[in-house]
Amino acid sequence: MQNIASNDLKDLIKKIFLIILGSLILAIAINLFVVPNKLLSGGISGIGLMLQYTFNLPMGATILVLNIPLLILSIFKINKKFTAFTILGTISLSVFLTITVHLNNVLAPVEESYRLLYCIYGGALSGIGLGIIFSNEGSTGGLDIVAVYAKKKYGIEVGTVIFAINVLIVAVGSVIFNFRVGLYTLISMYINSTVMEKVVNGLNRRKMLLIVSEKEKEVSDAIMDNCHRGVTLLYGEGAYTSHKKNIMYCVVSLGQLPQIKRVIKSIDQGAFISIIDIAEVQGNGFKSPIN
Repeated sequence: MQNIASNDLKDLIKKIFLIILGSLILAIAINLFVVPNKLLSGGISGIGLMLQYTFNLPMGATILVLNIPLLILSIFKINKKFTAFTILGTISLSVFLTITVHLNNVLAPVEESYRLLYCIYGGALSGIGLGIIFSNEGSTGGLDIVAVYAKKKYGIEVGTVIFAINVLIVAVGSVIFNFRVGLYTLISMYINSTVMEKVVNGLNRRKMLLIVSEKEKEVSDAIMDNCHRGVTLLYGEGAYTSHKKNIMYCVVSLGQLPQIKRVIKSIDQGAFISIIDIAEVQGNGFKSPIN
């Protein structure tokens, strides 16, 4: 029990650290690339940017205030754990936006020939930050909450939901401000959502193993004992030989794959191993990237 509690605490500390790190990366992307380009954004951040451009209101404080009703929605429609991590992400982002505001002047004024380049880097960097946050069950509030709710209820990809809603918001902002800036913003947002999904899926990648071995008992026991992964035996029969044998079915994380292959080969060099990518796995021992 103490080991379980210790592992849970380590996992919690890791998630908190990574959510804060992701918020820092996102804040740097906004202040270094988005604001100097006078780009727009979607969701609460987009509203915060428009208020900053128009009335010179500090974006960090603005998004913190605007997120309050959405955090209330998160408590009732998602879960308290996600809401707690979202509060952490929202506050962290607001603080880091304030701390890194001096980055607004690093690339300003932006030459027209560099605008597309900064859109690409800004979208990629913010996508990395958001991907890290989402992979650790967190959020920075705003439309993230709506996207996670859609993922939980309808299974729609987070990046797809955010991008679709943001297109509408940016379209309105483009009419108010500058249509060309709106087009650049859409490029940045598309890169953002694409990179974010890659990070979320990449950090939670799973592999399915189908293993055929003459030493079935030894291999399955070693996987369970040494790698702490469950093994399911599936009935199998050779089409040519009619030789009956079980097929071992196992799902592992990408990080565990090298260890499991070593374990199998150390017992049976002739073992047949088929490794298949899995889009998502849920159940005992695993969780969805977004719960």
